[in-house]
Amino acid sequence: MMSKVAVVYWSGTGNTEAMADAVAKGARAAGASAELFSASDFSAAKATGFDAFALGCPAMGSESLEDSEFEPLYDAIKGTLAGKKVALFGSYGWGDGEWMRNWEEDCAANGISLASESVICNDAPDDEAVEACKALGAALA
Repeated sequence: MMSKVAVVYWSGTGNTEAMADAVAKGARAAGASAELFSASDFSAAKATGFDAFALGCPAMGSESLEDSEFEPLYDAIKGTLAGKKVALFGSYGWGDGEWMRNWEEDCAANGISLASESVICNDAPDDEAVEACKALGAALA
């Protein structure tokens, strides 16, 4: 049966959205069905229909997840993610990726095992970051 991948992201400037597009392409190229959702269009109820999840959010403020749409959604769905394939991605403008390490730790604390190394990039994704996003998508397929 074809794996169903939800690519759920929040993007302020379009960088994380570009990463999300590459993740979905990678998943489709590997034979999965992939759907893109902005955080505001996704819900815990929708989560039950998917086998795998790519979650994308840029670093905000003091290296934290975007807190008006993305973080509440993540909090609402993280209880359903244990035992499913999950991977994380996002872009940042400064710092060294601390927000991603904190997010990975939160996943581990909630029994969520990551199917792929997280992909982070500074500002807009370059070719290397796009390829890494495709590989992340393929790992979820």
